[in-house]
Formats: sequence, structure tokens, C-alpha cells
Amino acid sequence: MARRTTTLARLRTALLAPALAFGATLGLAAAPAEAAVWNTCDQWGNTTLGGYTLYNNIWGSGAGNQCVWANSGTNWGVWANHPDTGGIKSYPNAKKTVNKRISALTTLTSAYNVTVPSSGAFNSSYDIWDTDYDYEIMLWVNDTGAVGALGDYQGTATLGGHTWRVYKGKVHNADGSHHDVFSFLRTSDSTSGTVNILPVLKWIKDTKGWMGDETIGDLQFGFEITSSSGGKDFRTNSLTVNAS
Repeated sequence: MARRTTTLARLRTALLAPALAFGATLGLAAAPAEAAVWNTCDQWGNTTLGGYTLYNNIWGSGAGNQCVWANSGTNWGVWANHPDTGGIKSYPNAKKTVNKRISALTTLTSAYNVTVPSSGAFNSSYDIWDTDYDYEIMLWVNDTGAVGALGDYQGTATLGGHTWRVYKGKVHNADGSHHDVFSFLRTSDSTSGTVNILPVLKWIKDTKGWMGDETIGDLQFGFEITSSSGGKDFRTNSLTVNAS
């Protein structure tokens, strides 16, 4: 199904009126039993821990309640109760800034370990942007329920240690701008693993010619949530990003 991509939160903030107001009690109830060093239920709540920036990032229309907690930038989670309706509601995530051209990168890898619900509609994904926000590369490592990638199916590709179904599309933003989206959906779900991201970027640039030697800016990992009715927990047990 057609889907709206999720980041560029700082651009959307100016376009979307605040729709959610959550109390501190809910935030504490949604946090894990251990004492989290940070939690928020604010729509655009964010903080930086250990070189990673965490965002609650509730950007979609018709969203319900959502709170994020963190023990560190690489160990964090979300409690979300979004209605069982269409349309992406949020993309809570942790971001690492890369700021290197593809040709200047010698390493770009990431390891993930997550715990996700068995029902609802969501994906666990990397969301990678160039610094001009002209290109978005999504890598879905698992998905559940009625979710699908934007654009046209391009076939499969085995890259970075995984086999992906590849989609290519374009998003037209509310401010009149647009950007290309390349989505890579893992052919079998995984809740832990390592992704060698650099070969994916080089395949897009060199093999397909879909973009040039872009400077990679934001590398995010999180949960793109369409529905989580009744309240569901999503946890990033561990995350590492290595760029050089």
C-alpha cells in the first residue's frame, strides 16, 4: 500500500499542529521497571545520549498516545497505543550523524537487537538521509500487519548480508518539495543482526545510478508504527552504528 515516510521531523514541526498532550503519569507508567535515565510523552520530545539523538516523533494524523524511555542512546523503548486505522502515526527512533560522502566512507555498519509485538501494524527499520534531504533509504529488518513500501517494486537484491525486496518511489511534501525514497524490505523477518549498509548505498549510486555521491547525514533506527491498539511495547535492546 502507499505509505508516507516518516522523518524530517524538524520540517514537519512547522507544518503539523501539535495534536497530542500526554501527562507525566502516563510517561512513568510506560517506562520500564528499571529506572530510565530519560522518558517523554511529548509529541516531538528528544534528547541526546552517548552520541545518539532520541526522538519520540509522533508525526502522523490520527495518532494516539505514545511515550519513549531510554537507559542510553542504544538501549531504549516505546509504549504506543495508536488506533487500528490506516496511515503511519509515528517513527520513534535513535539517530547517529554520519556526515560523510559515500565515496569517502570505508565502513558503515550497524547491529540491532529488538523486541517487538506479535500484532499491530509496524516495521523496524533504518531510515538514512543525505544532508540535503533529497534521498531517503529505508531498510526494513522486520514488519508486521498491514504495512507496505512506497513506490514500484524493483526486484530483489542481496546486499550487506541480507536479501531485500527493493522499491523505488517519490514523496511530495506539503511544502512543495519532494524527495526520492529507496526501500529495502528484508525477505525474512529478523529481530537481531548486523547490516553492512555501505554496499547498499554503493549499489544505489553505482549499480543503479539512482543518486550521485551524496553526503550521508542522518542514520536513524526505530519503529515505524501504523497501529498498536490497546498499547504495545517496542524495545531496542541494543544498537551500534560504526562509520569511518
